[in-house]
Amino acid sequence: MIKTSRLVLRAPRPDDLNGMFAIYRDPRAMRYWSTPPHPDTATTRDLLDRRIKHWAGQTTNFQIELDGQVIGNAGNFWKNEVGFMLAPMHWRKGYISEAMAAIIPHIWNVTDHDTLTADADPDNDASIGLLTSLGFRETHRARNTFCIDGNWVHSVYFALPRPS
Repeated sequence: MIKTSRLVLRAPRPDDLNGMFAIYRDPRAMRYWSTPPHPDTATTRDLLDRRIKHWAGQTTNFQIELDGQVIGNAGNFWKNEVGFMLAPMHWRKGYISEAMAAIIPHIWNVTDHDTLTADADPDNDASIGLLTSLGFRETHRARNTFCIDGNWVHSVYFALPRPS
């Protein structure tokens, strides 16, 4: 667990279901995600169950909690790739910046990654701006990287080298 001035970054719990479903069913939150919005709580429960199972014992993936409620997630989800998601009602309040500012140094402390990577949809100005503000630099772009509900989307990739 990591605590910041406003947030608790912690492991997933079964009681996160309603908070997660509120995020994952919202088309605004899912607009730039790699899957379509969740149609029902069973889909979100499956995701939550997988998180509980796969995030157990690791220390680089976190549910973001504000005032006792899950509002998103962030961390090192796959290999050296980081990512984040936040409920739209909490956008533009600095929560992801705050979370990632705590998570990135933590990842450097508990992993041997030489570089952290991230990807975003080229139209997702908010995520691109956040990654850039955290020190990530664009490395390349690719077309047709995800097919979501029959629509191909593109990606822009970023890297952040380990500090010396």
